[in-house]
Amino acid sequence: MAGVLDSVNQRTQLVGKNRLELLMFRLRGRQMYGINVFKVKEVLQCPKLSSIPNSRSVVRGVAHTRGETIPIIDLSMSIGLPGIPQEELGNSFVIITEYNRKTQGFLVTGVDRIMNMNWEDILPPPKGAGKDVYLTAVTKIDDKLVEIIDVEKVLSEVSPLKEDVTEAVLSKSAGREPANLPVLVVDDSSVARRQIERCLTAIGMEVVTKNDGKQAYEYLKEITGDGSKARDHLALIISDVEMPEMDGYTLVTKCKSDPALSDMFIMLHTSLSGVFNRAMVQKVGADDFMAKFSPDELAERVMEIIDQG
Repeated sequence: MAGVLDSVNQRTQLVGKNRLELLMFRLRGRQMYGINVFKVKEVLQCPKLSSIPNSRSVVRGVAHTRGETIPIIDLSMSIGLPGIPQEELGNSFVIITEYNRKTQGFLVTGVDRIMNMNWEDILPPPKGAGKDVYLTAVTKIDDKLVEIIDVEKVLSEVSPLKEDVTEAVLSKSAGREPANLPVLVVDDSSVARRQIERCLTAIGMEVVTKNDGKQAYEYLKEITGDGSKARDHLALIISDVEMPEMDGYTLVTKCKSDPALSDMFIMLHTSLSGVFNRAMVQKVGADDFMAKFSPDELAERVMEIIDQG
């Protein structure tokens, strides 16, 4: 799969333009799935896997590649489909990704191509899909439905993150004046929204949640429709980057160019933890960046922002 990844410089040109590159792949069957190329470090033929005693069945083993030992997760099995048979592993592929400060590989049956797309063409899952569905978005390519998997939900079940703020950090919040204004949290993953809301409510913050940048921007325009500023209504905004219809970079760009929203403190809080993300954050004018997900780091940073006014 040499050449699957474009250079960092090429990819950073998409920042703030509401565009993404989607790596297309298949699990078992004809259904096509997609993952943002920004999350992908490498794609390779499935290497020899070493088993891990007492691991979950969805973890097919570990691979040793480029000096790292990486867990390999059967993505089919993770979302409730039959797993890839052992005898087919040699013909399968591994998509090595970086999420939430960790590297892992996702086992898939085939990798197709990369598509350069507009986030406006990436839509939320159908409302009737249910809350337990493993999708954050869907799109159509060549008149065929492409499903974008909620990888954060998959990882939260395979390797749960610590979600609670520690007592040491909670003690810092105990003597503080309660915040008068809520925090706007923008994230397309229900798991991520729950994690962030749980963290912020633990330190006494009220939280308003929106599922994507478009929803958030419409909400911001609504609350400032009377001529007020966003700072009159919200303490800060914490936004994901990857979201259907409008991504976090574009949300920041639109906010910073709008007089009613431009002085709003916006933190991009993303599982895109690669080395090039800080340059992207600076390019669109975000006020802060934090890689997901450390409840203590997030809680302490939010308290610091609030105290600085």
